[in-house]
Amino acid sequence: MQGIRNIIARTFNGRVGFNPSLRSREARLAYFMIAPAMVLILVIILFPMVWNIVLSFQPIRLKDLATINLLDFNQLSLDNYTDALDRHFWAGLKTTLSYAVGSTILAIAVGLWAALTANEEFRGRQFFRAFLLFPYVAPLVSCAFIWRLMLDKHIGIVNVFWGLLGNEPVGWLTARQMPVSILGFEIMIPVALIVLILFEAWRYFPFAFLFLLSRLQAIPEDLYDAAKVDGASPSQRLWYITLPQLKVVIGTLFLIRFIWSFFKFGDVFLLNGGSAGTEVLSIQIYNWLYARRNVGVASAIGVLLAAFLIFLASLYQRWLERQEN
Repeated sequence: MQGIRNIIARTFNGRVGFNPSLRSREARLAYFMIAPAMVLILVIILFPMVWNIVLSFQPIRLKDLATINLLDFNQLSLDNYTDALDRHFWAGLKTTLSYAVGSTILAIAVGLWAALTANEEFRGRQFFRAFLLFPYVAPLVSCAFIWRLMLDKHIGIVNVFWGLLGNEPVGWLTARQMPVSILGFEIMIPVALIVLILFEAWRYFPFAFLFLLSRLQAIPEDLYDAAKVDGASPSQRLWYITLPQLKVVIGTLFLIRFIWSFFKFGDVFLLNGGSAGTEVLSIQIYNWLYARRNVGVASAIGVLLAAFLIFLASLYQRWLERQEN
């Protein structure tokens, strides 16, 4: 037993006979326990980040990766950022913001409707709740494949119903714009981008549904009973009781879903590959890397996205602190 104590003393204290306080020993043990995880994080996360930043300042093609020297700082320049910040980048940023904001708001709105419906008492409510989770738990590849079949210009079921209205078939995933007449005014709507927003909202509204339903079930029933006694209508109870109680959850959901949608790649890539005006910034990185074989510019756009993510994360943290205070 004394030998074991000596080994522990050597490990944490450096010498035998030293008797630190309990808090000091616990702190040393904590650092010792988290050391493997910290090393793993440094290897998996920190090193690729540093490597990507270094690559963003060097003129590197895809074929040069095997012979690149990260310690060679003679070729550092801002040319990659100059090439990245062209008109295609700003167009992609506009598309990305439209895609992220539109899909986030729509997903939360549909999730709120589903949560309000599933919170009521009716027969088969448990089955209804489980059914609403299907888009979120289904594999992304399967969902994208089904949507591509439904929206196909020649064999898609959507165009079958669209044709019953006397319209010509539309390539919903390949058409950039389509004229629509509203109150005598003809406007051009981005068809493919709207379809991608609808797909994003359909697939991820169950995430908002789960959070909102959990918060709805925690609202005291006394508030609704008192409102009914005062003669409040259902819309007034929703506006003055339910929505204020859900404000913090909705704000958190908006920030989380916006960040996730802003960096979304797989959904857009599987549906139409970023064509027809849906080239978000993540698709631009892919095209710069594999289509143009330009690693430097792709890395530069990645660094810009990371900086934007840090900015959003800081806003989210500040908002959380304000809500806690």
